[in-house]
Amino acid sequence: MLSLEKARSIFQDQLDGLIMHREPVHLYEPIRYVLSFGGKKIRPALALMSSSLFSDKYQEVIPAAIALEIFHNFTLLHDDIMDNSILRRNRPTVHVKWNTNAALLSGDAMLILAFQMIQKSDQKSLPIVMDVFTQTALEVCEGQQFDMEFENRMDVSEAEYLRMIELKTAVLIAASMKIGAVISGASQRDADLLYEAGKSLGIAFQLKDDLLDTYGSMSKFGKRIGGDIIENKKTYLFICARDQAGISERDELFNLYSTSAKDEEIKINAVCSIFNKFDVQKLTEAKIQQNILKAFACCELLTSSSETKKELINLFDYLISREN
Repeated sequence: MLSLEKARSIFQDQLDGLIMHREPVHLYEPIRYVLSFGGKKIRPALALMSSSLFSDKYQEVIPAAIALEIFHNFTLLHDDIMDNSILRRNRPTVHVKWNTNAALLSGDAMLILAFQMIQKSDQKSLPIVMDVFTQTALEVCEGQQFDMEFENRMDVSEAEYLRMIELKTAVLIAASMKIGAVISGASQRDADLLYEAGKSLGIAFQLKDDLLDTYGSMSKFGKRIGGDIIENKKTYLFICARDQAGISERDELFNLYSTSAKDEEIKINAVCSIFNKFDVQKLTEAKIQQNILKAFACCELLTSSSETKKELINLFDYLISREN
């Protein structure tokens, strides 16, 4: 099976040449900028790694892997506009570096490029691949809408939140694994098992992001620490604290999440004080571990040998121990 680094290297070589010389420059320059951010390239790597479980012809998955990465970055570009984020991976976001109109148009072009690339998949598997990809694209939009609606609610339940991050984040990771498997001729059972593994992995991945947003290091995480608190996002950490808090702490938490802070550092420190009182870091880590174990369990049921699956399991371990 391909290692993470090998899968990344194969993918990056193909991506670099895709839009290098396209014009007009002012449409494609922001796209080149976004795709040069680096990042983990987890989705294309998972597509290639899942493919290599069933075939050594993983090159056939490269167009789909490129499509998945471009689509993912398109969603980040538009998310940054909606969240008014000024940094992405320690660099100015596109709408800050250029302007909102440029960011919107370049994002639209990225979405079209993603669909162009996914259609280059093997014709035999293309109907299934397109079904998975289009359904996933729609679900990501649904997740983003839920995320925006939750900003104005204090009563978001744990189940609602987990469903939101499943749609916004996890389904694209799941789709990457399933698409890689389908193109390489995996059985429906194995492809579906990888999809379920990807969903659990994706939920754990987002919960880790929630944790790092509050307890991480800005130099490693690439975004301002406490950004979710400033934006009044009802993350898993907020839900854990709210559900355990007494009346006075809950009222204080609700008050902090009801306004825009004049002094953002004071707000972050006040919220973190409540989070720490109820040990939400430990509770979030436990939920991450629970989802990783679900992902492991799905992988154990695959028809591939344990040795073949080793690199995939290593990747899961890396994603839950990361600091960025």
